Amino acid sequence: MKSFRLKRGEEAVSPVVGVMLMLVVTIIIAAVVSAFAGGLATTTGKAPTLAMDTVIQNDGTALNSFYSFTVQSVSDPIPTSDLKITTSWQTTCKSTADPGSPQCTAIGQTISGGNTTEAGLNAPNTNLVNAGGSYQTPLGFGVGIANQGDYSPYWPDQQFGNYTLVAGVTMKDSPIFTTSMSPPYAPQSGYGIGTPYVYDTSLSTNAGTGYLDGMQAVLGGGWNNLRPGDIVNVKVTDIKVGKVIYNQNVAVSG
Repeated sequence: MKSFRLKRGEEAVSPVVGVMLMLVVTIIIAAVVSAFAGGLATTTGKAPTLAMDTVIQNDGTALNSFYSFTVQSVSDPIPTSDLKITTSWQTTCKSTADPGSPQCTAIGQTISGGNTTEAGLNAPNTNLVNAGGSYQTPLGFGVGIANQGDYSPYWPDQQFGNYTLVAGVTMKDSPIFTTSMSPPYAPQSGYGIGTPYVYDTSLSTNAGTGYLDGMQAVLGGGWNNLRPGDIVNVKVTDIKVGKVIYNQNVAVSG
């Protein structure tokens, strides 16, 4: 049997071909890894869909001023612990003697406001020292929330971060007020008593230093300068995937 030997100066494969083969193999491996990673991102980065009916009302009194976000539909149940609510608005100052609007130094000046609400962010985000204690708002009402009440102290189940959004759940709150013992539950102290649209002076120790009630916590200080027709932008972000799942400009009603 003959044996074959390379003569001096001969090579089995030229260096150029060898390098090209290595590059091809490297490119193929990189493409496979990229496709795999892209598939994972697509699978884990899908954001849920959310449709809501949003109302923001300010008629100058605690009794008839509120915000509400009523869930119409979701693609999947969404834990509020995964959500961030951001509001923003612009209007003009209506009073320079309102403890709820410390930024107002001249009537008619343009002011901007809003706030970011996230479970565990500055929690609790209210400071209702005059109404039974603090809590985390927006408060949840409706489907799937085991314990819920209309007045402070509120149940842990209905505090933002502890309930899940499904169709039929409403997130809402109102300005601080106390209630009478029987209907019509008229406010006895707080926002809009004596002077409509202005916070009661007994609240001034807290109104200028931090968010006090459910409206200030979600809409920001000075929200009571908003009037019917003013626009509030409301965004809901799924913080797990970093995507906005609700973005609506809402006209204030009165």
